[in-house]
Amino acid sequence: MKLLISLLPLLLAAGVARSATVVYTANLNGSSEFPANASPGQGFATVTVDTILKTMEVNVVFSGLQGNVTASHIHALTAIAGSGTAGVATMTPTFAGFPSGVAAGSYDHTFDMTLTSSYNSAFITSHGGTAASALAALEAGMADGKSYLNIHTSAFGGGEIRGFLVPEPATGSMLAVACAALACYRRRHR
Repeated sequence: MKLLISLLPLLLAAGVARSATVVYTANLNGSSEFPANASPGQGFATVTVDTILKTMEVNVVFSGLQGNVTASHIHALTAIAGSGTAGVATMTPTFAGFPSGVAAGSYDHTFDMTLTSSYNSAFITSHGGTAASALAALEAGMADGKSYLNIHTSAFGGGEIRGFLVPEPATGSMLAVACAALACYRRRHR
C-alpha cells in the first residue's frame, strides 16, 4: 500500500502527460461504405491526435481488397454521427506515402496539422480559413463520430472500405477511477 501511495504522484504525472493525446479507431469494411458494398476487404485504423504538438498520426492496416488502392484519406463532417458522407478533410488525393496499386498493406505517418498541406484546401476554406480552425473542426468531427477513414480502389472508385473514427476511452478517466478507488480503500482501512 505504501508503495502504491508513493507511486501516486508518478501515476498522476503520467496521466497529465498523456492527456494531450486523443486516440480514435475505426474498423474498415465494405458494409460501412455508402452505399454499402460486398467487398471482402477489411482493415483497421488508429488516428492519434496530439493536441499540444498539433500532430496527427495515421496508422492503417488493410487486406483483401478487390481492387488496387487509388487513394485514402479522412472525410469530415457528416450530418449524423456514424452515417452519411462528407467531403475530404485531409490532403488530397491521398495521404502522403499511402500504399498505392496494392490490395493489402500498412501505413504509418505523422502529419504536422499546423501545415495547410495536411488538409484538403476546400476543408480549410469551409472551416474558418486557417489550419488551426480546420484542425478544430476535424477534432470535433472525430470526437462526435462524424469523420471516417476511407480507402478507394480501382474496383470501387467511391471507396471500397471505410470506418467511422470513434474515440478510445480516455486514460485520464481511468486514472480518475483508480484514484477514487484508492481513496475509498484508504477510508475503509483506517
